[in-house]
Amino acid sequence: CCQSAPATAAPIRTLFFPDRALPCKFLDTPQGCRRKNCKFAHEPTSLSQLLAVLNSARSSLDVCVFTITCDEIANTIISIAKRGVAVRVISDDQQAVALGSDIARFRTEGIPVRLDKSAAHMHHKFAIIDHHTLLNGSFNWSRQAVLGNNENVLIIHDRQTAARFETEFARLWQLFS
Repeated sequence: CCQSAPATAAPIRTLFFPDRALPCKFLDTPQGCRRKNCKFAHEPTSLSQLLAVLNSARSSLDVCVFTITCDEIANTIISIAKRGVAVRVISDDQQAVALGSDIARFRTEGIPVRLDKSAAHMHHKFAIIDHHTLLNGSFNWSRQAVLGNNENVLIIHDRQTAARFETEFARLWQLFS
């Protein structure tokens, strides 16, 4: 009657924001965090889980989001591209030049970026990893969304669902060329 999900991942996971703190950057290092009174999170957070899913990319990462102003996310995307993963980003033209936007950094790092060039907003918030994992939800990829807003991200491991979003990404990539 039913097919079981792959042993490596649940078919759907849900992350809720805000996090109480950003993840400590020393948490996953061999020596761990040794700072007294460190104000960063030392347990998994929604952001740390999101970054881990992004980091699972091996061949491709297509990102289509209204805004990216969270440096932790931007640094992860740049790191993924530097590993040789094909990364492409679509974002809103007005948000791309807003204070704190990481779009210029992506371009400097050689990541292909396309903007909507429209008075209307490119308001999607999704990413497709390796043609089979979809990130989608209300979550704007911003520091405010991580630490302040009530947001959600669904992590869906399903090729058919991911393919529908790949079609939308390809349509917008062409439209904004």
